[in-house]
Parts: sequence; structure tokens; C-alpha cells
Amino acid sequence: MQYLFYITLGLVAGIFGGMFGIGGGVILIPALVYIFKLTQHQAQGTTLAILVPPIGLLAAWRYWQAGNVKLNIAGFICLGFFIGGLIGADIVHGIPDPLLKKLFGFFLLFVSLKMILAK
Repeated sequence: MQYLFYITLGLVAGIFGGMFGIGGGVILIPALVYIFKLTQHQAQGTTLAILVPPIGLLAAWRYWQAGNVKLNIAGFICLGFFIGGLIGADIVHGIPDPLLKKLFGFFLLFVSLKMILAK
């Protein structure tokens, strides 16, 4: 039965991901921490594991069909993300879970305020 809740979470994250280009940081991590009671480290690691298969392929394809994908930019960002992800994963294991949760929350707050208050 728990699998149905995970599938539902994935469906919700997928819908919002397709609509707004979000998912992992905004939907999955908070849900995994507060609903499914994972630690912040576990939620972040699980969300990164979700990215391994081409999860966004169908959504990206639809955006590409509409002319809204810059493949040349995406390729370079993928390269940086690939290397940066390893560096970030090495750094994060030295941060205690309560502090990591607060840092994550402040990051989301900063981004949301920037998006809301930008002209």
C-alpha cells in the first residue's frame, strides 16, 4: 500500500514538474521529510536517485516540440551538474541533518522571495 503513496507523490511531482519545471527540491524533498519521515540527507539522496533515469524525458520532449528547449545550453548545464553533484554530495555529509534542513529551507525562502519580488 505504501507504494501507492510513493507513486502518487511521483505523479504530483511530475505534474508540477511538467507545468513549472520543478519537482525535486520543491515537492519531493519536503514530502519525503514531512510526510514519509525521511531524514533531510535521505530525502536529498533519494531525490537525486530519481534523476538517474531519464525521468523528465517526455516532459522535455513536449517542451522541445513547442520550441522551448535550448539543447546546447542543457548539454553544458548537464556537464556542470554531473560534476557539481559529486562535489555537493561530498560536502553535504559533513553537515548535521538539522542544520541541513534549515539551510534547505532558507534556500527555498530566498528563491521564492526573489521570484515573487522580481520585476
